[in-house]
Amino acid sequence: MSLIEIRKTAVNVETTYHEGGPSADVPLRLASAAAVIRNPFAGRYEPDLMPFMAELRSLGKQLATTLVDLLGKENVEVYSKAAIVGINGEMEHGAVWHEAGGWAMREVLGQPKAMVPAVKAVASAGYRVMVPVHYIHASYVRSHFNSIEVGIQDAPRPNEILFALVMGTGGRVHSRLGGLLKENVSAHDGQR
Repeated sequence: MSLIEIRKTAVNVETTYHEGGPSADVPLRLASAAAVIRNPFAGRYEPDLMPFMAELRSLGKQLATTLVDLLGKENVEVYSKAAIVGINGEMEHGAVWHEAGGWAMREVLGQPKAMVPAVKAVASAGYRVMVPVHYIHASYVRSHFNSIEVGIQDAPRPNEILFALVMGTGGRVHSRLGGLLKENVSAHDGQR
């Protein structure tokens, strides 16, 4: 029997044309894809979460594919992941998403090397998190440090988990604070 029982999914897209300055030649698009599932371990301690983490790879691939189909694989420059665990769960039930969600995005995007940022929380329905994003090929590209809000009004219920992936098409509109530029990434180690 599957450990993944989806109640609902949601996709959100933000398009930023300007931040008070001139309109961008190409608007920035940040998107999130989320799934709300039953928490198979709500209300009890489960010592072995590895099978759950492994099975979540399929959900991760589904959400990552949704985002790539929406934004275009060749356009994706930033990524991240998030988990919000209902109050009958524990933080570790959200931490399983680190490997499953990160693996899925790397798989779908062609193995970018930068670590995938993340945020997780145990909270009540309607809780929202600010999800940090950065450049998919090097974590220190300052122009691509950004965030997007993720949450669903009626989720997670106490015995649920909301898992989300985030992708975007570029750095901040009007970025002008220096630092490593994406054009100058040279180490190809996911850092610089």
